[in-house]
Amino acid sequence: MEQTFVMIKPDGVQRNLVGEIISRFEKKGLKLIALKMIHVTREMAYAHYQEHVGKDFFDDLVSYIMSGPVVAMVWEGPGAVQAARSIIGATNPKDADPGSIRGMFATDITHNIIHGADSVESAEREMKIYF
Repeated sequence: MEQTFVMIKPDGVQRNLVGEIISRFEKKGLKLIALKMIHVTREMAYAHYQEHVGKDFFDDLVSYIMSGPVVAMVWEGPGAVQAARSIIGATNPKDADPGSIRGMFATDITHNIIHGADSVESAEREMKIYF
């Protein structure tokens, strides 16, 4: 069974979308195997967004992810990474399928409700940061 990392970002928590989001993953048939609500530290944010260090949007990204509590989760199932990505939708809500989480709830590319690992390797790296 494949595992993936998913995080409900501060705007998703603030807008009370946690239950709705979890329900969508469960309805897809994925199994929730780890969950915790945390405040992301600077160290965690830098580790999570390491590929963006030095880019002009990096500081805003770190500030945003640290701006409130997040819900970190590990989901398991066949093809979990791709299944999660299809539920989540495109990074830019303008490009996301209307029925996806971002298509329905995200307001812009910065405040896009949720993060999902883009590969098994990324999922493993991100799970180590948060769990």
